[in-house]
Amino acid sequence: MNPNETPGLGELLRYVSELVEFGAEEHYRGMRLNYRARYTPILRALKAGAETVTDITARCYLTQGAISQTIGLMEADGLILREALQDGRKSRIRLSSLGRNLGRKLEQHWRVTFAAIETLEDEIGHPLRQTLAETARALEQQGFSARLTAAKAKFLPVRSRRGE
Repeated sequence: MNPNETPGLGELLRYVSELVEFGAEEHYRGMRLNYRARYTPILRALKAGAETVTDITARCYLTQGAISQTIGLMEADGLILREALQDGRKSRIRLSSLGRNLGRKLEQHWRVTFAAIETLEDEIGHPLRQTLAETARALEQQGFSARLTAAKAKFLPVRSRRGE
C-alpha cells in the first residue's frame, strides 16, 4: 500500500471531527441557538462543578490552550463569567444566567447525541469512544514523536534517519 494514497491518522481524525461538528452545528442552528459545538465539553464540565481551566482540563480531553481559547469565545458570547481568585494566578469560571439557561436547554439534546453515537458504534461494529479513549491513554504513555522515532530506527537505514 502506497503511503501517499492512504489517509494518515491525523487526517482521518480531523475529517471525522469535522463531520461530527458540522452535524452538531446544523442541529444547534435548527434549535435556533447561538452555540458552537466546541462549547459542549466546557459547558458540561462547568455544569459538573469545574471552576477553573485546570478543573476543566482534568474533566475533558482537551488541551489547556484549546480550553482557554474556547472560554474566551464563550465569555464574548455572554455564556460565562470570570472572576480572579485570591492568589491572582487563576480565575474562577462560572456560567452566566444565559449559560445556565442554555445548559438546561441542551440537556435533552446531549442525551439524544449520545444515543446517536451509540447507533454509529453499532453500525460500524466498534466501540469508537472506547477505542479513542484507549488510544489517548496509549499516546499519553508514549507520545507519537517517540513512536515515530522507534519506527524510524526499525524501518529506515541509518543514513536516512539523519536526514541525509
